[in-house]
Amino acid sequence: MLSCAAMSRRIFSYDEALASFPVVRDRTEAAVQQIAALSNELRGRGDVEQRRAEFESACREVVDQWALEIESVGCSVKGPWLVDWDSGAGWFCWRYPEPTVGHFHGYDEGFAGRVPVA
Repeated sequence: MLSCAAMSRRIFSYDEALASFPVVRDRTEAAVQQIAALSNELRGRGDVEQRRAEFESACREVVDQWALEIESVGCSVKGPWLVDWDSGAGWFCWRYPEPTVGHFHGYDEGFAGRVPVA
């Protein structure tokens, strides 16, 4: 029997994954830019080591918020800047800064088992 989480998972056709990709890409780019700004701000202060814990905490908050936004689209977050769309037979896979959703892997293969979609 399927769990409630498995039953409520969104299944995407490849075209649906591509249609949602601009939102995923833009939200990811915004989060990457937020982390870059945090890093630049910290380096500009010159007290990098003393503020490392604060920086890491702020970065975790950015990544956590990004993950919530990506999951609200129906995607699965597999790591920072790594997003999968469930096809019902495996995952369409994207990693920032790739130009599009261009890979697929089965449920058991993971990122290392990615193959081109086309």
